[in-house]
Amino acid sequence: MQIIYQKEGFDSMSETRKLYYEDVYKKEFTAKVLECRKGEKGFEVILDQTAFYPEGGGQPCDLGTLNEITVLDVQEKDGEIVHYTKEAVEAGSEVIGKIDWERRFDLMQQHSGEHIVSGLVHEAYGYDNVGFHMSSDVITVDLSGVLTEAQLAEIEAETNKKIWENSEVEITYPSKEELEKLSYRSKKELTGQVRLVRFPGSDLCACCGTHVTHTGEIGAVKILTVENFHEGIRLTMICGKRVMDYLNMVNDQNRQVSVKLSAKIGETAAAVGRLQDENFRLKGQVAHVVDELCRAEADRWEGEGSVLLFHDGLEADQVRKMADAVMQKCSGCCAVFSSNGDGSYKYAMGELNGDLRQFTKEMNAALNGRGGGKPFFVQGSVKASEEEIRQFFRQ
Repeated sequence: MQIIYQKEGFDSMSETRKLYYEDVYKKEFTAKVLECRKGEKGFEVILDQTAFYPEGGGQPCDLGTLNEITVLDVQEKDGEIVHYTKEAVEAGSEVIGKIDWERRFDLMQQHSGEHIVSGLVHEAYGYDNVGFHMSSDVITVDLSGVLTEAQLAEIEAETNKKIWENSEVEITYPSKEELEKLSYRSKKELTGQVRLVRFPGSDLCACCGTHVTHTGEIGAVKILTVENFHEGIRLTMICGKRVMDYLNMVNDQNRQVSVKLSAKIGETAAAVGRLQDENFRLKGQVAHVVDELCRAEADRWEGEGSVLLFHDGLEADQVRKMADAVMQKCSGCCAVFSSNGDGSYKYAMGELNGDLRQFTKEMNAALNGRGGGKPFFVQGSVKASEEEIRQFFRQ
């Protein structure tokens, strides 16, 4: 049964006053509860005024509390701004709303930074922003054309230059006649009252979101990645405090690498390059040693019947290489096992012109193994001890 909490004299369809447009920095407000109804996600609260921004325009909703009751979600639905809560509040009562300001300001920084990037791209190359999403860690922006990393580096530099000019952000509601004379960005054809957000020298865009009042409050913008997407590109970027968090993370990682490599902070890339060269050289030496070992084992078992070998420290491809080398010279089946360090063994078995499928099936069943391959050559792993493996082969 639907439970309605409504007090006589309050009309749930009355338009809620949008305080987030009147003062974007309003962190706390009082309001009257027009309606509180039971819904699928708890309770749906309608207020006569609110500073909670509902999800829209690519921007997530505000979170916070109403009389210390957690607001889980805010959506604009059928002309109403609905606050979703776990607990009910009495219709007709007065509540104190508190915005999670750290979250709100972060979203303002992200949204405002995206405007400047998209506006500058549109101005320089004529490309449109055809997709926009703000998550808790990055922003993704889909552009209708392709840009090189060098071009995006120029856009990033120009964006930060505009940010540091600390220009005032302008919000206007032009008349229909005024709107027809303006060139502004919009993802769709708009009707009725249009809200325009202008970042001087950077962007003029129809937008319902919340933004900083001066570009300097964005702090900085960093473009992280770019990839081809449909007919254009998708880039990921961060703004404001997220840039500092990112730089702190990167600096900490680089510091740890510099310690491990005994290299200066600014020389870790060169140190890693030297390490890669050394690793490549050592891999070549190991490969040579394994090749020699495989030849020695093949010569050792030439003309013998079936062979069971155990060699610790071999990689899967090395186990396979040894089994293949020995099977070419012995007159039966060659099985090679190498421990994994966790009590299990990797294996490879081969027999020229043989059919190992049934034998492998029985071995895997007996030794808790898995694997397969061609009739004459199989590979996989077993969870058994060396003695258990030897005992199975003896049987």
